[in-house]
Amino acid sequence: MFNVGDRVVYPMHGAGIIEAIEEKEILGEIRKYYVMRIPNGDMRVLIPLDNVEESGLREVIDEQQISEVLSVLQDREDVSNPNWNRRYRANLEKIKTGDILEVAEVVRNLSLREREKGLSTGERKMLDNARQILISELVLAKGTGEEQMEIWLEGALA
Repeated sequence: MFNVGDRVVYPMHGAGIIEAIEEKEILGEIRKYYVMRIPNGDMRVLIPLDNVEESGLREVIDEQQISEVLSVLQDREDVSNPNWNRRYRANLEKIKTGDILEVAEVVRNLSLREREKGLSTGERKMLDNARQILISELVLAKGTGEEQMEIWLEGALA
C-alpha cells in the first residue's frame, strides 16, 4: 500500500508522485484510486487500489540501483534480434514490465542501433518513450532536473 507523497513508477507511463487517494464512481462502480501526477507531460493517472499488484505499480529505485542502471547503459553487448518485428515485440514486453533495468536495456539497444543503422519510425517512437520513462524515474531517484538527467543519460550512452 502506498501513501500520499510516495514516489512511484507506473509501467508504460513513467514515474510520478501519489497526490491523493480518492473514491470515484466510474461506469457505475465506486472504487478507491491512487491519483498519481506524472511530471512529464503534466499528466494525472488514476490507478485502482484493488488493481495495484496487476498494474505493476512500484516504488522509485534507490541510489544503489542507479549504478545498476548505469552498468546496463554502458554495456555494449547488443543481444537484440535482427528481425524488426521480433525485436519490436521483445522491446515492448521489456517496457511493459516496468523494470527499470529492462527499460534501460531497451534504451541502450535502440540507441546503439540508431547510431549504427538508424531506426524505423516505430522504433524511434519506442526509443523516445523508453527514454522518457527512464528519465522520469531517474529524476525522482536522484532529485535532479530533467535536463540534468538528459545530459547524464547521453554521457552514459556515449
